[in-house]
Amino acid sequence: MRIKTIILILATILLTIIITQNSADVTFNILFWHPVISRLVVMLIMAVSGFVIGYMVGRPRAYRIDDSHPSFSNPTGNDPDTLSDEDRDYIN
Repeated sequence: MRIKTIILILATILLTIIITQNSADVTFNILFWHPVISRLVVMLIMAVSGFVIGYMVGRPRAYRIDDSHPSFSNPTGNDPDTLSDEDRDYIN
């Protein structure tokens, strides 16, 4: 197993233990609203939202290649698909 997998398993076990030990009800003050929610639900929501935010921030980005600027593979900066209809008919 890789070290990253082991750390992820240990963090999940630790999070599960902490969440199950904190199941008492707690009152939240949100402006004029005072809901009574279980700590278990709040911690679970925070853990899931933290995972989703961490995934969104840490995922690799998809890069789009822009062929409109000059480069080594496209020195003129023109669209590489500059064949006329007549040339396409000749090729096909």
